[in-house]
Amino acid sequence: MSLLVTGSIGIDTIKTPHGVSERCLGGSSIYFSMAASFFAPVRFVGVVGDDCPFDLAEVFKGRDVDLRGLEVRSGSKTFVWHGTYQENMNDRTTDYVELNVLQEAPPKLPDVFLDSRFVFLANTAPALQLELLDQIAQPAFVAADTMNLWIDGHLGDLKKLLKRIDCLIINDDEARQLSGRSNLVKAAADVLAMGMKVVIVKKGESGSLMCSADGQTFLLPAYPAAEVVDPTGAGDSFAGGFLGHVAQQGRTDFEALKSALAYGTVVASFTIADFSLSGLTGTSRSEIDARLEELRRFTSF
Repeated sequence: MSLLVTGSIGIDTIKTPHGVSERCLGGSSIYFSMAASFFAPVRFVGVVGDDCPFDLAEVFKGRDVDLRGLEVRSGSKTFVWHGTYQENMNDRTTDYVELNVLQEAPPKLPDVFLDSRFVFLANTAPALQLELLDQIAQPAFVAADTMNLWIDGHLGDLKKLLKRIDCLIINDDEARQLSGRSNLVKAAADVLAMGMKVVIVKKGESGSLMCSADGQTFLLPAYPAAEVVDPTGAGDSFAGGFLGHVAQQGRTDFEALKSALAYGTVVASFTIADFSLSGLTGTSRSEIDARLEELRRFTSF
């Protein structure tokens, strides 16, 4: 079924203990779309400046990613981000950022996208997420991401958004910040009370926690990756695998979401194995399914 994503497209420079990748393709909508395309057709919405060095039609060649929602904005510049990961690969610093086109009006959804059933609002200002959501006619399941910047400075808009979505995907620090609680189980309960049906709390190498408003809880460890080269995009790939599988199955009951969470976990484990999109473009659906079965065996007792 139709799956729409809207988010950033970036020119990244990434430094990790494994090396440097300069001016590589990044951005939340890019990682999400590549991950989700293993499972379902993707409707891509994003904006770049006319300085963008990447041919996205070539990037997604052979994949069912509809780029009619891509806007190349004349006279604008593409989002730029430089980041450095420390030795433990968990701590990251932002060395340089240019928001550029992300500070401007969001792209308009093509009319053919307005009937999208599944929607992911990747990390951006909550007011922009709301503006984009307003354009969708009757979505069946809407998930969103956010970050500390919006929790700190745009909490009012964020709370309006949370009343209109079905699922929030955040990390453990963001869950604590949003709820004011240190215990993640209590934090998840408080976040759920803000309006959505499901909250997913990502805990990095410690896995993820999913809780529903009707009292169900699911805890899943991360796939035990032997080597982490570049964690950039892991969260958006996780969301892409999760929602891609949801859209493929057309189900949003808790049992279906548990399977989708496992797929998101596995897809993210491929992303972190190389810089930029190489970890995803270098794999296949059969390899993803094989790793899912490994994860299933690892967690059975």
